[in-house]
Amino acid sequence: MEDAVSVRESFAAAGGEGRCDYYGVFDGHGCSHVAEACRDRMHDILAEEIAEPAAAWTGAMERSFARMDAEVSSPSVAAAASTCRCDAHKCDHVGSTAVVAVVEDRRVVVSNCGDSRAVLCRADAPAMALTSDHKPDRPDELARIEAAGGRVIFWEGARVLGVLAMSRAIGDGYLKPYVTAVPEVTVTDRTDHDECLILASDGLWDVVSNEAACEVARACLRRGRDKWCAEAATLLTKLALARRSSDNVSVVVVDLRPTARKQ
Repeated sequence: MEDAVSVRESFAAAGGEGRCDYYGVFDGHGCSHVAEACRDRMHDILAEEIAEPAAAWTGAMERSFARMDAEVSSPSVAAAASTCRCDAHKCDHVGSTAVVAVVEDRRVVVSNCGDSRAVLCRADAPAMALTSDHKPDRPDELARIEAAGGRVIFWEGARVLGVLAMSRAIGDGYLKPYVTAVPEVTVTDRTDHDECLILASDGLWDVVSNEAACEVARACLRRGRDKWCAEAATLLTKLALARRSSDNVSVVVVDLRPTARKQ
């Protein structure tokens, strides 16, 4: 298991704008220690970045991902890697996706690097993807990789230099600059029709569509149980496994209903 999940409610002051919650899903590859480092540190780094006066979300997210990328590339992380199953001398061959969401009273801010995904479920509306998977054959990503002097080789799917099946990630120093840690950031205004936010690694999205995931979450919501988000996350994980997902599956479901925010 190389995935890691982080949930930090009221993790930081939101510039005087009320409650500010943090959620993250990190899908490691090569070993688990980069995903675990993101789980343990990303929220602290982000809290420091948004504490600056007049800090904009896009800039704060980009700086946080850059700092996290630098941390996992440091010698101390290489030393820590010697205690896990990977070879410390190949620490720069390890990386992780990162999809991070900050939920404010008025907005949902999502930052993504890799092929984990965030989907917003809104009543009477199609499922709304708040991220776009960073696959090497995505036209703009392919152009960026080739402009940097890299190549995308098709070997059981599109891969950077024939190795990595995503074009952005934290870590993976041996593939820079073709694989970058620069995230894409979206800021979405909340409405009274918002139901939930689903964050998950590609172990879910490889076999479950955005719409199907929202329908599972809505079915749990309609049951009216207190812990329907946990139930939805469990059911989505079981559904992915039943459909024979070949990857680790990690799912977080966040209640976005206005009444939930008042609790």
